[in-house]
Amino acid sequence: MFESPHKTLGAIAAMLGAIAVALGAFGAHALRGTLDPAALAIWQTAVSYLFWHVLAALAALHAGDAAKAARIAAALLLAGAIVFSGSLFALALGAPRWFGAITPVGGTLLIAGWIALAAHYLRRA
Repeated sequence: MFESPHKTLGAIAAMLGAIAVALGAFGAHALRGTLDPAALAIWQTAVSYLFWHVLAALAALHAGDAAKAARIAAALLLAGAIVFSGSLFALALGAPRWFGAITPVGGTLLIAGWIALAAHYLRRA
């Protein structure tokens, strides 16, 4: 589909950025009268983590000049953002409480992405 993993990850990150904006607007407007304040706070946390980690993945790809370590960091950040934020979106919309057990998996992927990015910079320096 795309010429390289670098371009694929960049395209995924850009689309997730668009999704983050759309879900943020959806939460602020469509869900305001539907969800209780606690659920809206969970929704906002999901949007924030998604957006910040999309930006971090794009920065990793840009800083890495297509380096494998930078691609791994970006992939981990994107996977973590999807799992972490996705599970929070589901919980805010009423998913069973056990679904919250998925959230730490996403958080672990996010942490691994940041560590991989640090390793990339340490190798590059």
